[in-house]
Amino acid sequence: MSFFLKHLRAFLLLELLLGMWLTLRSMFRTKHTLNYPYEKGALSPRFRGEHALRRYANGEERCIACKLCEAVCPAQAITIDSEPRDDGSRRATRYDLDMTKCIYCGLCQEACPVDAIVQGPNFEFATETREELFYDKQKLLDNGDRWEEALAANLKRDAPYR
Repeated sequence: MSFFLKHLRAFLLLELLLGMWLTLRSMFRTKHTLNYPYEKGALSPRFRGEHALRRYANGEERCIACKLCEAVCPAQAITIDSEPRDDGSRRATRYDLDMTKCIYCGLCQEACPVDAIVQGPNFEFATETREELFYDKQKLLDNGDRWEEALAANLKRDAPYR
């Protein structure tokens, strides 16, 4: 660039004018931000949020205590104890999940043959103490009852890709 053009651009403040034009142009475009607590963005059906244990439509727990989720968990965050039922099948008497260890990999959900343990759409589960992040069976079942409609819809939307 010649000496004359270089000084002419500096004298006319061309870069400043280009920056102001960019600002003016973008001022009147639609905004892409969300007012977070009141507006929430869309989540994928495969989003891995808070864990939940699901029930069948008749209210019976889906978990058959096969312990596949416990075996596949790389963080060893799941602990299951089971006992036989009167009809010969098993049921989980204890299903503990340590959310402080969980790495949200989704392997527990993939390993479950009856879709009992799933990761739901809830990502707002911050707590004040670590003890609140140790989920027992009842807490997981409550999560499943609370989010059942969203969980079923996500599994249905994701079914063609499994």
